Amino acid sequence: MSENVVHLHKSIEPTTEAAVTPLTVVPESAPGKSVPLWVRSGRAVRTAVTHETTKSTARAVARHGLYTVNGGRIVARRAWDGKTGARYERMLRAAEAAGSFEVAEEWEDRLQRFREARHRRRMDLLHSPVDAAKGVGVGAGMGVGVLVALGVVMAINNHDIGDVITPLAAVIDFIGLLIRIVQVVWGPALTIGPFLALLALWTVGSKQQAAPQWALPDNVRNGEGEPITPSIVVKALRDLGVPALRNAIKEMGDAGAGMLGPIRIAGCGVEVDVTLPSGVSTIEVQNRRRKLAENLTRHEHEVFITIPQAARTVRLWVADSGALDEPIGPSPLTTDDTLTADYAKGRAPWGQDLRGDAAALSLYQRHLLVTGLSNQGKTVALRSLALWLSLDKSVQFLMGDLKGVGDWAMFNGLATTLIQGPTDEHVIQVTEMVEGAVDEMNRRIQAPPGTVFPPLIVLVDEAQVAFMCPAKGEDKRPYGGSKANSRYFMAVRKIHNQGRAVNVLMWQGTQDPTNENLPKLVREGAHTRASLALGTESQARMALGDKAVDGGAAPNLLRPGLDRGTLVVASDGIAIPAGQSSITVRTHYIDDDAAEAITDRAKAMRDGITTLTVIERGEERDPLADVFSVLGDRPRVLTQDILKRLAMLNEDAYGKWSFVDLKRVLDGTGAEPYKSDGRMVVGRERVARALANRPDEVSASAGE
Repeated sequence: MSENVVHLHKSIEPTTEAAVTPLTVVPESAPGKSVPLWVRSGRAVRTAVTHETTKSTARAVARHGLYTVNGGRIVARRAWDGKTGARYERMLRAAEAAGSFEVAEEWEDRLQRFREARHRRRMDLLHSPVDAAKGVGVGAGMGVGVLVALGVVMAINNHDIGDVITPLAAVIDFIGLLIRIVQVVWGPALTIGPFLALLALWTVGSKQQAAPQWALPDNVRNGEGEPITPSIVVKALRDLGVPALRNAIKEMGDAGAGMLGPIRIAGCGVEVDVTLPSGVSTIEVQNRRRKLAENLTRHEHEVFITIPQAARTVRLWVADSGALDEPIGPSPLTTDDTLTADYAKGRAPWGQDLRGDAAALSLYQRHLLVTGLSNQGKTVALRSLALWLSLDKSVQFLMGDLKGVGDWAMFNGLATTLIQGPTDEHVIQVTEMVEGAVDEMNRRIQAPPGTVFPPLIVLVDEAQVAFMCPAKGEDKRPYGGSKANSRYFMAVRKIHNQGRAVNVLMWQGTQDPTNENLPKLVREGAHTRASLALGTESQARMALGDKAVDGGAAPNLLRPGLDRGTLVVASDGIAIPAGQSSITVRTHYIDDDAAEAITDRAKAMRDGITTLTVIERGEERDPLADVFSVLGDRPRVLTQDILKRLAMLNEDAYGKWSFVDLKRVLDGTGAEPYKSDGRMVVGRERVARALANRPDEVSASAGE
């Protein structure tokens, strides 16, 4: 025997060929060695038992058997409910548990009427045998009499006295035939009848899916295509792990559906209001969202729990399986070339809510904050609002993109200022841009009452870069931070405090919010707050506020990457169902090419805008040349617009200019302001001629 073979058993002096074969263990390093038969048989048995076909067959056998058994239970329960007042008693207990005492009284009255009717039927049964016997006797006598009379008529007609009993004999023969038929059918019926009864019970059980979850088919077990019914919702709530809720439902019996309002189709899912029994808090249901979703055979992101107006009520929205993974349609901005915007009365087509209805946002006099984790669609969501608003030619934009990868490049020639880049120098320029908007806001506030100002949107994307900037100015004031001397922070706060009244609005996009990169006063100053997927509930509270999160808003439960472009919005500018504090919106995706086409349409609506990409400061200016530069391509520009553009070009040099200063520069050059349609304007051609005709030494000294 080889040393590689370990003898675990050896028969003593085997005398026949049928002696016990030694049990051996053959190492893998010994090729060609045979494995004992019983080992191979065990492996084969294990493979057969664990094979998917075997498990599917076992589940099918168990499923169909349980369909029959539980179908019998369902039929018995229905029969019992039909014969007794059990149904009324369950509904009565359900109404009492829900605190609906008026409904409980109504069910009690129905139960009393049912019992009275049942008592009358039972009393009628006491007299029915005698009445039935009398009826049978009278009927039989009358029948025999009729048959004999018919026989007499036949006998008279046929002149044969034997025809008197012919009708009676025919009836007797027919009865005998029926008896013979019953005798023939009775045996097979006794054999087939139980099988038909079992088939009927199986049909009832299969329709109700009356089998454990593990025994159901794969498509049902995985929740694919399974409709949401009252019984499914009640079972999901019963198994939620809330003792008070479970006990209340047990007392209600199957009438736990009394807690439920009507199940309504809502977009790509269904919606139902659940009135919780006394002793159960709505927060207990909200905190078990994942378990509730699993009980409903859904993923967590496919179930949304909100709090409506009614007390002690939760509103469940349950998506069809996989529906939220399907894309929504294109934006109307890309499909309708004639679409225009109206800042004051219109609403931006942002996307769809979970019910499949269009989600449109009013931007009128509302500061905006959009936040979320990186690469979740924040810039595209914010940009789509700006694209819509650009189709209102009265709207002006000041833009700062502190990412600087070209996401906002299509607004060059549309925005008055467009700064793109992530460095401290770009933060400084964006800060000065926002401070310039503050000066414009103050100028508007000081205007005569009733003056109407065009909307000015101050948009900063990746604003967290500005808040975290360590740079300081010559006066030692930091550009970043959230202190009283922080320049960007204070400029944003000033616009939040007073800008809305004069149509100067602050829009910001940030990512991964914290108290450091999104200060509390700034985020609470936004009228419209929207959040994409976030990491924690604390971040959700920063993004949307405590009220929205307490009311069911949960951007932290959105799936990063999979729910890209899905926003939870808290705003009075969007239609939110009554009683809710937020709404979930799946935004339209507008790519760069489509965005550029939209901005081309917006530019065509305007006379031409010269976009400033760098804010110059601290240098000698040439006022006449600067006036010419801000005129752009338009033949004439209002003097008020020239003053605003000069202030944006260089706040230090032109921020405090008035019409008198502008007139002083233009006087004697041949480009003096003049009236056109009753308003003071400056002509581009005149300014160009003045620049061309002035002495060379003046031009040279101004350029130094």
